Amino acid sequence: MAWVKGTIAVACALVGLLWIGQGTNIVPGSFMSGQMQFAIIGLVLLVVGGWLLWSLVRARRTTGATRG
Repeated sequence: MAWVKGTIAVACALVGLLWIGQGTNIVPGSFMSGQMQFAIIGLVLLVVGGWLLWSLVRARRTTGATRG
C-alpha cells in the first residue's frame, strides 16, 4: 500500500509543478498558460504531494525503528 501512496504523492508533486509553470507562463502553449488560478491549484497539489511523501517517510521511520 505504501507504493500506491508514494506514486500518488509523486504524481501530485509533478502535476503541481507543471501547473505552477503553466499558470506563471514559464511553460507556454496551453489554455492554462498565464492563468494564475492554475498556479494556485498547482501549489496546492505540490503541498499535498509533499505532505504525502513526508507522511510516507515518517511512517517508514516509525515502523523501522520499532522492528528492532
